[in-house]
Amino acid sequence: MSHLPSFTAARDPLPDHEQKQAALGYLNEAWAEARHDGIDGDCLAQASLFAAFAELVGTYGEDAVAKFVEGLALRVRNGEFSIVLARQ
Repeated sequence: MSHLPSFTAARDPLPDHEQKQAALGYLNEAWAEARHDGIDGDCLAQASLFAAFAELVGTYGEDAVAKFVEGLALRVRNGEFSIVLARQ
């Protein structure tokens, strides 16, 4: 079995905004594949939130993440997470 060389060590890290865009692309691909396999969107959303919060807690701790989520209700109400589809 052959192993392909890893070129990631030779690259400079991407700037934060580019990493976030790349991460969103990976997540969108995984989401589309899961939906294609019949996984319900609500189940995907809940599993994604769990994974995201678990990662944040592991990185920043429970208190910092609790403080962060306190502001989410207002952000949701302000439409920050709403996707408006243009009608043609």
